Amino acid sequence: MNLKAKKKVIQTIVLSLVINGAIPVVVYNFLVDHYSSFVSLLIATLIPLGDNLFHVVKYRKADAFGLFMLTGFVLSLLAFVLGGNERLILLRESMVTGLLGLIFIASLFFAKPLIYHFAIRFSSNDETEKKGQFEKNWEVPYFRFVLRIMTAIWGIALLGEAIVKVILIYELSISVFLAVSQLIFYGVIGAAILFTIVYRKYAKTRLDLINNQ
Repeated sequence: MNLKAKKKVIQTIVLSLVINGAIPVVVYNFLVDHYSSFVSLLIATLIPLGDNLFHVVKYRKADAFGLFMLTGFVLSLLAFVLGGNERLILLRESMVTGLLGLIFIASLFFAKPLIYHFAIRFSSNDETEKKGQFEKNWEVPYFRFVLRIMTAIWGIALLGEAIVKVILIYELSISVFLAVSQLIFYGVIGAAILFTIVYRKYAKTRLDLINNQ
């Protein structure tokens, strides 16, 4: 990754933290003096939803994160209909994250784990060529082991993030939780991405040695 690409990634992360973290906190603290805590929180959570829907419309496709936020919004509405309080609304993100983590872990028991399909989708513009290479590598036991390790790490990371946030929801005030929740989310995701990059580089070197034997 060159300097320009790294700069763009950093800018994207910072902007996302501001939109999904800082702005909702400011909006919540402003509205809570005029409306109930429940209504204020519900309005504040519409901001990250709107941001992700904008990207879905702009790029004319639904990505995983957009669907993640949309599912969270639906759970928020269900919480409202069922008479949930503001902490139940906050729980909906952890519920979705935890569910995604469980899906990653459950995919380990299928023929090919989720990371296999994600890698084909996002690693190359030429999906047909990449799929052919992945199918060839899938015959190598070490390659299958690597993808299952990556899938397990992502599943554990997402499930662990959800558990930590569920605990903090009831330990922190709503304002403080809104401020730190996105830092926790991006911290966990960042760590998982870093692991994936480093482990992928190591695994590729070893896989090349195996294929060349």
